Amino acid sequence: MTETWESDEKFVAMAAYVPNGVDLPKPKATEKTEKLSKNQLKKLAKGKGKKEKKEKPQWGDGTSSKKKAKPKKAAPPKPDFVNTTPKGEMKDTSQPIADAYYPAAVEAAWQDWWEASGFYKGDPALALSKKSPDEKFIMVIPPPNVTGSLHLGHALTAAVEDTLTRWHRMKGHATLYVPGTDHAGIATQSVVEKMLMKTEGKNRHDLGREKFIEKVWEWKKEYGDRITTQLRSLGSSVDWSRERFTMDDMLNKAVVEAFNRFHERGLLYRANRLGNWSCALKSAISDIEVDYIELEGRTYRELKTHKGNPKDPKGRYEFGTLTSFAYPVEDSDEKIVVATTRLETMLGDTAVAVHPEDDRYKHLHGKFVIHPFNGRRIPIIQDPVLVDMAFGTGAVKITPAHDPNDYECGKRHKLEFITVLNQDGSINGNGSQFEGMMRYDARIEVEEALKEKGLYIGKEPNKMRLGICSRSGDILEPMITPQWYVNCDSMAKRATDSVRNGELKILPKEQEKTWFQWLDNIRDWCVSRQLWWGHQIPAWFATKKSETGVSKNDMAFNDRWIVARTEEDAYTKATEKLGCSRDEIVLERDADVLDTWFSSGLFPFSVFGWPDQTEDLKAFYPTSLLETGSDILFFWVARMVMMGLEMTDELPFHTIYLHAMVRDKDGRKMSKSIGNVVDPLEVIKGCELKTLIDKLEQGNLPEKEIKKAKKDQTADFPDGIPECGSDALRFGLLAYTVQGRDISLDIKRVVGYRQFCNKLWNATKFALQFVSDFKPTPTLLDDLMSSGKMALRDKFMISRLMSGVRDVNKFFSAYSFGDAQHAAYSLWLNDLCDVYLELAKPIVKNDKDENKDSKWAAQATLWVTMEAGLRLLHPMMPFVTEELWQRLPGRGTLGKSETRSIMLASFPECIEANMDHIAEASMEITMKVVGACRSLRSSYNIANKVSTHFFVHVTGDGEPMLRNQVDDIKTLGKASAVDINPNDESVPKSVGLIVIDDQTKVLMDLTGLIDFDSEIKKLEKSLKNASPAMTNLERKISAPGYEANVNDALKQANVEKLEGLKKKIADIEEGIENFKKLAALEKK
Repeated sequence: MTETWESDEKFVAMAAYVPNGVDLPKPKATEKTEKLSKNQLKKLAKGKGKKEKKEKPQWGDGTSSKKKAKPKKAAPPKPDFVNTTPKGEMKDTSQPIADAYYPAAVEAAWQDWWEASGFYKGDPALALSKKSPDEKFIMVIPPPNVTGSLHLGHALTAAVEDTLTRWHRMKGHATLYVPGTDHAGIATQSVVEKMLMKTEGKNRHDLGREKFIEKVWEWKKEYGDRITTQLRSLGSSVDWSRERFTMDDMLNKAVVEAFNRFHERGLLYRANRLGNWSCALKSAISDIEVDYIELEGRTYRELKTHKGNPKDPKGRYEFGTLTSFAYPVEDSDEKIVVATTRLETMLGDTAVAVHPEDDRYKHLHGKFVIHPFNGRRIPIIQDPVLVDMAFGTGAVKITPAHDPNDYECGKRHKLEFITVLNQDGSINGNGSQFEGMMRYDARIEVEEALKEKGLYIGKEPNKMRLGICSRSGDILEPMITPQWYVNCDSMAKRATDSVRNGELKILPKEQEKTWFQWLDNIRDWCVSRQLWWGHQIPAWFATKKSETGVSKNDMAFNDRWIVARTEEDAYTKATEKLGCSRDEIVLERDADVLDTWFSSGLFPFSVFGWPDQTEDLKAFYPTSLLETGSDILFFWVARMVMMGLEMTDELPFHTIYLHAMVRDKDGRKMSKSIGNVVDPLEVIKGCELKTLIDKLEQGNLPEKEIKKAKKDQTADFPDGIPECGSDALRFGLLAYTVQGRDISLDIKRVVGYRQFCNKLWNATKFALQFVSDFKPTPTLLDDLMSSGKMALRDKFMISRLMSGVRDVNKFFSAYSFGDAQHAAYSLWLNDLCDVYLELAKPIVKNDKDENKDSKWAAQATLWVTMEAGLRLLHPMMPFVTEELWQRLPGRGTLGKSETRSIMLASFPECIEANMDHIAEASMEITMKVVGACRSLRSSYNIANKVSTHFFVHVTGDGEPMLRNQVDDIKTLGKASAVDINPNDESVPKSVGLIVIDDQTKVLMDLTGLIDFDSEIKKLEKSLKNASPAMTNLERKISAPGYEANVNDALKQANVEKLEGLKKKIADIEEGIENFKKLAALEKK
């Protein structure tokens, strides 16, 4: 057959018009075409070629003209929506469905009804009745800071967690999703202090601790519900009756108990040790709350805590330099030169170290240098551990109280530890004449004073690393302060063992390396903070009324600290320890509070009432999953595992799923400091550009960053962010989830998923008219499959539904949310909307008696697919699926198993027996043919109202398949007739052709459809317009001075443009000749 057609004159003539490809709904479909290089020629032959752009004058003469821009067609005004549903009541869906999808109208009332109906509540009895952990799904929310509001990173967390929760609930599992917020000690105290200063001109010390804490609680009551409002808007199905706050009485009880148990087991102790100190916060900071910045050399930084450097025009302070100075040797004219990047710390130097094998300093062993400002005798010590003879002068200044390495050296040599800083970073009484200066102001003055004494040697750029407080942005200072510590060694080992032996699973698996790296090298945890807001440490310092000279700041009396559960308990322990009556004892409670992560680490079990053995604790602990961002793996996740194992002897969850970090479209971390944070409500409800700009100006960004952020937002959202709704936001965010990769989130792509919601709405609205008179039954799917009435198209749709259901369940189980989203999206868009709805339309419209069975089968298939398809989408898109599901015909008539809400309905399960691979294979080849038919019609500009006659040549298994689906091809291909493997005589000479593959060709009868003379005239007009452009460009290129005065890039561009014009003209000329041949063929 192929040889016959290839030898036919008409076939050869039409081969020039084969398109590049066929626009098929299935991406897997591939086609072969003949003479693909002629595709552009074919377009030109129909007057659809690319129009030549007006050339801008680049060399020599030339004119340019601009076409007037067509005014944009005004969008229809959005109707004002007023929610008339009383709060907590079910929305009335008996009214006709709206003509268009409006998120605000669709999403209104459902959240209040779900919540008021108790659908979110966890049932302890149900949970206890489940014999297998696989039949329960318990999860606590990563508690966001009460100070803030959620951004799109939090929205991704909410989307993932609620999708899983709704899926498990629909699968019949005992489900509980616990909400809560964190008291965020440092952040909250800072916010309230700023508010106090702004509104009352006072600081916390002006109020006193008790009054200040009252102010914080007032602030929390007034502003702390922003997050819950956002979560409700996102559709999070959390059990609000179990909402927790880490400062609640129940959680505070757990904190006190854990602190006491740590102490009783010998894991908690108080020590005077070197640690990270934030002078801005006046508090200790743990190692994992330190950010580091690398300085390549001399760098200047602004410091809010300082008055400003008078030597710098912008008041900045210098970092990244190594300053050398000399210490005079006692009773000698000799000096020892040392160097430091922190010159102010020399005020606390208590030794100069040299290597014992360094011949340059052997004569100074056992001698002293004299401190230039206080006259202190400083010993010259020998330390082979710290000193590198080859570095610098081979002599090292030692400041044990302000440097980690010097601290260890000081302990080895029993040196004096002299602290020279106050808590706020000013120089204390040990700093001689520099007392009272802020540390970096003192650095400048020490340098000047050394110069005056002739001891200053010089300064040079030096690479270094600065430790920055992640909470305040302040440069941290190593300081020796008394703090409470927890020994984590044994807990860390249990946490790593649980992953190594498979009891605890971390996803993605690549994160295990980070887990082991951190926990295998863990340090003792500093858990005390010098704040007022937080869990006050349950420890009291005990003294007798009669004794003097006993100070809580003196480590000699460290054993006087009494750890207890209550003050009464502390009195009992103190009387026993001091051997006196209660009347003689004075107790002073530690003013410090616990690290915020201490209470957060208890969250998976403290929310259920631990240490009390409550019904909730028995029913819901351990939980199932911990889902959060990978950035807090050590901050929070590891602490939960360690504390859960230590306090309950059980893992707090069996799986950790870490989603990727959400960054902006340029790959930057979302941060208020660079102005790229977007509130989920701004996407859900829409937001004008002015509002986005105003928010930037009201923040604390530098002017330079504000300008950049304004430019970015104006470019991205010239008309603001359109109203998208929660469903589109959730669905769009889930599309981004790929395990182990950071997400560069382009909000415009998320906005695009609103169009899918619109498509879903319109498709369902369109389909509802076809099933308005349909009466579904509780066993409809079984009835349909056993009816014997199904056409191949019906079998195809049910099979695709089963495949989609299988895939979504599989992907949810594997935490592959992006794949699950795509599978559901494809089922609705490709299989149901693009294929089956169109195929079913003529069937359900046909009311003839002979079509009765086919119509019922089509309606049943449509109802089953829509109903199951909405359930399939519901965990990801809760609002629109509830709205549409409630509007399906038959609602309320389906018996005892019918649920009030889609969220309580069972999640679809794949029934293998209902899958039909033959039907799917048949539809695949059918859709290839349909695609070819559509492409041919498009190529020849056939109007929709004009039906066309197609001829299909097919070999192999495709022939019986296509014969069974001729009606479907006619429906989708807008065909008057479709002939399968006709004889050659019945095929007209004037045809269009597409070769799909080596077994299938589609031809379209062109007789009477193409006015060849008219098409030739169009091409001749195009040729007339194109020729002058080529002539003008040739003239410019050959003009005098062109080669000397035009840059190479422009020359190359002109050469390429000229080649393009020549090819276009040649193609037009060839197109004219081919159309003349076609015209001649039709006349034969």
